[in-house]
Amino acid sequence: MRANDLVAGLCVAGLMLPEGVAYAGIAGLAPQHAIFAGIAGCLAYAAAGRSRFAIVSATSSSAAILAATLAALPVSGADRAALAAIVVGMAGVLFLAAAAARLGGLTGFISRPVLRGFALGIAVTIILHQLPIITGVALPASGIFAFCLALVRSAPAWHIASIATGVAAFVLLVALRRYPAIPGAFIVLVAGIAVARWLGLQDHGVAVVGAVDTALAWPSLPRLGWGDYSRLAQFTLPLVLILFAESWGTIRTMALRHDDAVDANRELAALGIANLVSALVQGMPVGAGFSAGSASEAAGSTSRMTGVIAAIGLILLILFAMPLIAMLPEPVLAAVVIAALIHALDPAPILRLWRLDRDQFVALGAAGGVLVLGVLNGMLLAIALSLAALIQRLSTPRVARLGRLEGSRDYVDVARHADAIAPPRIAIWRPTAPLFFANADRMFGLVVAGTRADPAIRAVVLSLEESYDLDSTALDALIEFDDEMARIGLRVQLARLHDRARDLIVAAGKIDLGQRSSYSVDDAICAVEAAMSGQEIKA
Repeated sequence: MRANDLVAGLCVAGLMLPEGVAYAGIAGLAPQHAIFAGIAGCLAYAAAGRSRFAIVSATSSSAAILAATLAALPVSGADRAALAAIVVGMAGVLFLAAAAARLGGLTGFISRPVLRGFALGIAVTIILHQLPIITGVALPASGIFAFCLALVRSAPAWHIASIATGVAAFVLLVALRRYPAIPGAFIVLVAGIAVARWLGLQDHGVAVVGAVDTALAWPSLPRLGWGDYSRLAQFTLPLVLILFAESWGTIRTMALRHDDAVDANRELAALGIANLVSALVQGMPVGAGFSAGSASEAAGSTSRMTGVIAAIGLILLILFAMPLIAMLPEPVLAAVVIAALIHALDPAPILRLWRLDRDQFVALGAAGGVLVLGVLNGMLLAIALSLAALIQRLSTPRVARLGRLEGSRDYVDVARHADAIAPPRIAIWRPTAPLFFANADRMFGLVVAGTRADPAIRAVVLSLEESYDLDSTALDALIEFDDEMARIGLRVQLARLHDRARDLIVAAGKIDLGQRSSYSVDDAICAVEAAMSGQEIKA
C-alpha cells in the first residue's frame, strides 16, 4: 500500500460520512444504513472491481429512487429499513444477471462526449443541492429551475452563521489542496467538530448531524403480500439502470483520464456483489458515486486499497468517534462535497469538442439532460442524441470521385487533391460511409447524377471499402444501380468489395456482378480497361 492510497482513503472516509448522512435523509432512512452501505460497498468492490478511483457507496440518485419506492408501500420504522434491504438485494441479483448475460457491451452506446457531459451535469446537480444546507434553508425537491428560483427567493431567510461556517470550511479545503499529502477533508471535519464545540454553533442555529445509531440489527422481512413485492421489482429495474449509468459514467470517465483499462461486464458483477453485501447489513443501494470518486482521484489514489482504507476509516469513526460526529456542522459536510466536485466543473473537455466541431451538442445535451431530467433520463437523452448524431452522419450521403496520385497506385479524392488524375472515360466513385437502408438510395442517386453529368464516361468503378456488409435495402439499391448503368451502356466494376458483401450479391442471383469485383481500385481499373478494349476490338 502506498502513502497516496492512505491519504486518499482518509480523505474519502471524511467525505463518505457526510454524504451518507445526507443520502440517508433523502431516502428517509437512519444515517447508519448509508454508513453500513459505504463500508460494505467499498470492501466488496475492492475485491471484485477494477477501477482504482471508484468508491462504491450510497449515491444521491439511487437514494431518491429508493425514497420513491418506499413511499409507494405502506411501511414505516424497522419494516422500512428491511424493505430497503430487499430492494438492494434484488438490485444486486439483477446486476449479476446482467453480467452473466454479458450486457456490459451496451455501454458502447455511451460515447465519450456523453460521459463528459454527464460528469458536468451531475457535478452541477450535486453542488446545487448542497447550497440549501450551507444557507440553512429547507427547500422542497423539485426541478432544477424551480429549485434555483426557490433558492434565490429564500435569500432573506439565509442563515448567516451557517453560511460563514460553510464558506470557512470550503476555503480551508481549497487551501489544503496545495498539500496533497495532507488529508484535507478529514482535517476539515475534525476542525468543524472542534469549532462547533468551542463556539457552540448549534446554539447559534447551525444544523449539526446529531446522534447516529450504529447498532447492527438482523434483517427481518416485513409482512407484505406478493403484490407488494412485485411492485418492488418494478422499481428495482430503474434503480439498477440509474446506478449503472451513474457508476459507469464515473468509472469510464476517470479511466479515460488516466488511460486505465476497465471492463463493463466486470463492473456489473462487482456492483452486483457490492449491493448483495450491502443488503446483508441492511444498507442502501450502492454505486460508484461521482463526488467520492472525484475525491479519490483528486487525492492521488493509485489502487483499490483507497476504498479499503476508506471503509476502515468509517469503521473506526463509528466505533470511537460517533459522539463527536454528532456535533459535526452540516454546512461543513456540504462544503466537503462541493470541494470534491469543483474540478469536475472544468469546461475544457466541452470547449475542446467545440474547437473540433464534433459532438459538442451531444455533450451539452448530456449535461443539460442530467440537470433538467435527472440522471437516468438525462443519460438516456444523451445516448439518444449520440445515436441520432451517428445516424445523421451515416445517412447524409457523400460520394467522392477518385483519381490516382502521379507515380503511385494510390487513389484519393480529386476534390481534395489537385494532383490526383482521374483515368479517361472511367469514373471512380467511393461512398464515404457504409451503405445501409437509410443512405443507399440517395448515395447511388448521387453516383448516377455525377456519372450522367460527364458524357465521356464509359465505365464506373464503385469502391465499397466502407461497406463490410450490406442489408437487404442496400443490396437491392446496388442491384438496381447496376441495372440502370447497364441500360445506358455503362459497365460497373466493384472495387475493394468485402467477401461477406460479395457472398450476399451472389446469393441474390447477381453472379455476374459478383464476378465484376476486384480487391483493389487499381485492379478494377485494369479490368475495366481490358473490357473496354475488347469491346472496341469487336466493334
